Amino acid sequence: MDTYDVKKERRDLYAPKPGRFHLVDVPEMAFLMVDGSGDPNVSSAYREAVETLYVTSNAVRAVAKRTLRRVHTVAPLEGLWTAEDLAVFRTRDKSAWDWTMMIAQPDWISAAIVEEALALTRQKQAPALGLLRFERYAEGRSVQILHVGSYDDEGPTLERLHEEYLPASGLRPTGRHHEIYLSDARKTEPARLRTVLRQPVTAAG
Repeated sequence: MDTYDVKKERRDLYAPKPGRFHLVDVPEMAFLMVDGSGDPNVSSAYREAVETLYVTSNAVRAVAKRTLRRVHTVAPLEGLWTAEDLAVFRTRDKSAWDWTMMIAQPDWISAAIVEEALALTRQKQAPALGLLRFERYAEGRSVQILHVGSYDDEGPTLERLHEEYLPASGLRPTGRHHEIYLSDARKTEPARLRTVLRQPVTAAG
């Protein structure tokens, strides 16, 4: 039984080269999602959201393997971030951030499979289960870059994206700032963290 891994199947979206910006067209994809706000370093809501997403994603994987005979690797954690003043992403004022944490699901995962997985998850008392939803999300044309290093060192890269690359390319941001966490922050030194930074864009003017 072959194992599907979105990081390998969609290297264009999950494995950009570091050091330069890439234009990509992101298709509509299915995600488990939980919304929240506040500093992810200290927010219990954030911790509970991430815990629930992983528990449920593993349950979805188990149900799909049993009922469909299809196996997949649980995708990396992702986050959509927004704020009233987008400058807080460059200044790292995390208390002003709103977020949607999410984990991508293969195209063959249906609402029925998710419901069956949720029944398993309820038995484990996942703390944010009441906030979790299964939804498709489309970004379309986007610019992304692989950031290697601490999350708190993303500011200069984001400033270069918004102040230099986008204006020079005739583009402007639209939609929410998107991050894909390829490294496990619990096991990886901050200097070695690998994060895809993505921004949906449209033509300026």
